[in-house]
Amino acid sequence: MKIITSKRKLIAITGESKNLGFVPTMGAIHKGHVSLVKKCASICNKTVVSIFINKAQFNKNIDYKKYPRVLTKDISILKKLKVDYLFIPSEKEIYPNGPNKKIKITSFSKKLCGKSRPGHFKAVVDVVDRFINIIKPNKIFFGNKDMQQLKIIEDFIRRNKIKTKVISCKTVRENNGIACSSRNSLLSNEEKSIASKVFKIIFKNKQNLINNKVTIINLKNKILNLGVNKIDYIKILNVNALVHPYKQKKLYKIFFAYYLKNTRLIDNI
Repeated sequence: MKIITSKRKLIAITGESKNLGFVPTMGAIHKGHVSLVKKCASICNKTVVSIFINKAQFNKNIDYKKYPRVLTKDISILKKLKVDYLFIPSEKEIYPNGPNKKIKITSFSKKLCGKSRPGHFKAVVDVVDRFINIIKPNKIFFGNKDMQQLKIIEDFIRRNKIKTKVISCKTVRENNGIACSSRNSLLSNEEKSIASKVFKIIFKNKQNLINNKVTIINLKNKILNLGVNKIDYIKILNVNALVHPYKQKKLYKIFFAYYLKNTRLIDNI
């Protein structure tokens, strides 16, 4: 595995690559990332993984500062996976002239997480666009856990006629049902137990919610009683009608976000 910090060097090495796959991460590599890397390696000739904690997408500086940083461990995991190139750029490499405030994304970005995190998705799309322009991958890989982010990026790539194909991969879960996330490392054992109960109660009630046999208010009360500090949202949405072009077949998922103390967890079932 070659570790590269310069975009100029990365371009020189990967420029002639055919069927190049890219897995963007912010580090704190977990089983979800591992599954993306394995999927990439199975269908691409070469794999680039990036580790870049994108300050612009954090609404609070304290969240940026407490984001888990375990670079030595990350490198060890990625070496074992036989990743071809690990790209670890500085902020100056990615943002030589600062963020692009004029980037245009779908209005779906103002719903769900976008309501409580203004500007977050613009910053995510901006950084993904920058990485795509540097790496020019044939395929880019994202997990379904961040479904809103996935749909927004897919829409941006389609509307801007970017040649990179987005590959969505199924959510990887811990044995207790919690979706794998870098933020899980910030949870105590008690909080992990609560998060597991939240997943199970929503999973159990999914069909009843869709069929209006259980109300969201009733479900929220049950979740708060488990020890959750705050619920950001619980929404039933047709995944096939989130961004244009809409598909006729309806596919419902329950999207939810909540806090355990200061840690915000998101998922969809």
